[in-house]
Amino acid sequence: MEENISDLNYIKERGNEFKKIMLMYNCALKEIETKIQIISDEFQMLYSYNPIEHIKTRIKSPESIIKKLKRKEYPITYNSLVNNINDVAGIRIICSFIPDIYKMVEMFDKSTDINIIKKKDYIKNPKESGYSSYHLIATVPVSFANGIVDVKVEIQIRTIAMDFWASLEHKIKYKYSEELPKNVQKELKECSKMANKLDRKMSKLGGNLIEEFEQDMANNKKNKEQKFLKSYIPLIVDKITQNA
Repeated sequence: MEENISDLNYIKERGNEFKKIMLMYNCALKEIETKIQIISDEFQMLYSYNPIEHIKTRIKSPESIIKKLKRKEYPITYNSLVNNINDVAGIRIICSFIPDIYKMVEMFDKSTDINIIKKKDYIKNPKESGYSSYHLIATVPVSFANGIVDVKVEIQIRTIAMDFWASLEHKIKYKYSEELPKNVQKELKECSKMANKLDRKMSKLGGNLIEEFEQDMANNKKNKEQKFLKSYIPLIVDKITQNA
């Protein structure tokens, strides 16, 4: 029978297996954070526009992991942790405008080394609380001495306004031991609508920037394709001709 991990003191003091699993998630976060930083640097260099304002990473605490396993009624074991909890490792990408979020999602979709296994668009379909964000569950290949492991990471992509609302809503929730009072819930929903309205207005104001950025990306892709055609295809044709 697999070891039960509900004893927090045991995990913190002698949980070597837990430490190994957390190392796996930490390595996955480093991998994906590096990839995103490269994308960010490339945007800045090629287009003088960067849709990424900043990124944050986090690993769930043992308390949070066990609490979630209990809430979801999963077995409180290491296998259950790895198989059932998708957001042990999380990375948050803060973008300037709403269209930037969908541009990032598109880029992740096209990535060859990040595999998207689940999507949730809480921007078009906000949660009942008013929460807005775009969530991806992805697997990231991580190389260890014994081989490559695909590790699950949750990617949250949101604007500055969405992040502002979500961060403060999280703090307000901690003030109450149980469910939020109805009046507080109502006020938070109103604040969410105000943040959404601000986002839409700012995205409209930034429309020209976004259009120029997308045009530059399209031109850059076209130039790369033309360079490939001019530089490489004649060489291939020459080789074929010589071997004929």
